[in-house]
Amino acid sequence: MSIKASLVDPHGIFAHWDDAAVDPCSWTMVTCSSDNLVIGFGSPSQNLSGTLSPSIGNLTNLQNVLLQNNNISGTIPAELERLSKLHTLDLSNNAFRGALSASISSLKSLQYLRLNNNSFSGAIPSTLANMTQLTFLDLSYNNFSGPVPKLLAKTFNMIGNPLICATGKEPECPGTTASPASSSPSLISNSQNFQSSEMPRSHRVALVLGIILGCICLLGFGFGFFVWWRQRHNQQIFFDMSEQYCESVCLGNLRRFQFKELQIATNNFSSKNILGKGGFGIVYKGYLSDGSLVAVKRLKDGNAVGGEIQFQTEVEMISLAVHRNLLRLYGFCMTANERLLVYPYMSNGSVASRLKGKPALDWGTRKSIALGAARGLLYLHEQCDPKIIHRDVKAANILLDDYCEAVVGDFGLAKLLDHCDSHVTTAVRGTVGHIAPEYLSTGQSSEKTDVFGFGILLLELMTGQKALEFGKAANQKGAMLDWVKKIHLEKKLDMLVDKDLKSNYDRVELEEMVQVALLCTQYLPRHRPKMSEVVRMLEGDGLAEKWEASQRAESNRSRANEFSSSERYSDLTDDSSLLVQAMELSGPR
Repeated sequence: MSIKASLVDPHGIFAHWDDAAVDPCSWTMVTCSSDNLVIGFGSPSQNLSGTLSPSIGNLTNLQNVLLQNNNISGTIPAELERLSKLHTLDLSNNAFRGALSASISSLKSLQYLRLNNNSFSGAIPSTLANMTQLTFLDLSYNNFSGPVPKLLAKTFNMIGNPLICATGKEPECPGTTASPASSSPSLISNSQNFQSSEMPRSHRVALVLGIILGCICLLGFGFGFFVWWRQRHNQQIFFDMSEQYCESVCLGNLRRFQFKELQIATNNFSSKNILGKGGFGIVYKGYLSDGSLVAVKRLKDGNAVGGEIQFQTEVEMISLAVHRNLLRLYGFCMTANERLLVYPYMSNGSVASRLKGKPALDWGTRKSIALGAARGLLYLHEQCDPKIIHRDVKAANILLDDYCEAVVGDFGLAKLLDHCDSHVTTAVRGTVGHIAPEYLSTGQSSEKTDVFGFGILLLELMTGQKALEFGKAANQKGAMLDWVKKIHLEKKLDMLVDKDLKSNYDRVELEEMVQVALLCTQYLPRHRPKMSEVVRMLEGDGLAEKWEASQRAESNRSRANEFSSSERYSDLTDDSSLLVQAMELSGPR
């Protein structure tokens, strides 16, 4: 919080940093280790100003500090020397000034140091020569003066410091008393760059202007060639639309199918081969010529705006995200009027269909499905770059392979989001009963929107019912969360369990899964856990502490507010037009 207070934050990227939080690992720009130690702080290119607080020295587990491309001023705090585990420090392109302290050489783990394009002055500390572990050093474009110590870094850059000299023996080296007869060695080499003063200023200006004009000419020629090529070929960059192109085409790992090939595979899209229907199209079972089974999604109005966007979104997202718990794409078909996507066939269908089918999914399989789906969402949120928000997490979009392992599918509503962004605002899309309250009321979605949908998925797995069916038999008012919280408080969880399970489930595990679901479906997104925390809790790590902290916070909120968060959510969803059925709000994003 001291770091936040000392920085001027025009974009509000630290706005949700809360000094009453249980831990800062959920904050943007903060990275934590698996044991919840703060190991990274990075906020590049956010137009930050102000100064860097000396309190950064208290974060003794920091390994990375990335604050490049801002306007932070002042000096580097001496307390930085306490960060013994720091191996990357990038403060380049800011307004730091003053002398560089010799204490920086005490950072024995530091391997990557960038301080270029600031206003540092004075001599370069000779103790930098002792940093044998340093592999990259950039001190270019500052106001350093005097001799350069014998640096051991594999790559370093000193260009743009007109007052420095290589050895201190040069005739005009500030801060030295060199003999006029001393000779100056070459100041430029492959890995050690210094600014030489031998070239006259007018020659340097002419050289720079010549380089700039040459680059402009090359860019103009390249752009003209590109325009000519586009006009000559008159086709899309990403897909070849030629109907006469009969051979099978591969795009990366994606195969391009011919429309006739998929017609034959699905028996001319026979109704007998329909696997399911959604807001964007119909999915058919198909047999390829090599005998392999596939699922073919034929988009409604494939050449209309909505179908085109959904098609491109699904191809883009699935191409980016490759994980055992995410549906992969075999290929696609694209004609003037058709857009089709080809996936591996999931023999056990969707979770929604299996919950209604016979025999009933056993308790162990339901737990395994929950964990597999959580791992798939964790990959999308925290291991993809940029991260991907699914925006329609529900039982119907979790598919099951031959071994009933969960595979997250249907990326038609997904959105890419940079890791420094907290949310994206769009028209509301998804399925009522699964949509998080902040998305339903404001159109703002984030990874916490998916966490809410996952919590509802857990309830679907436990009850065997669709979201808007929860509690109807007991005539409960409003959303399903009211009913679930009520029976959990009354310790009547047996009422929650799918009747097809009878008594074949573990009551302790049921209690734990209900707690995870309730944590995921809290009203405010900042109160919900991240998917990495959800995975750990499902694996049996950290649930008790998280639940206890949540109950304390909920108790404090209840005393301060007459209405509970679940009641507010009921107000959003308690509408006859929504409760009639689980509507799909599909369409262009």
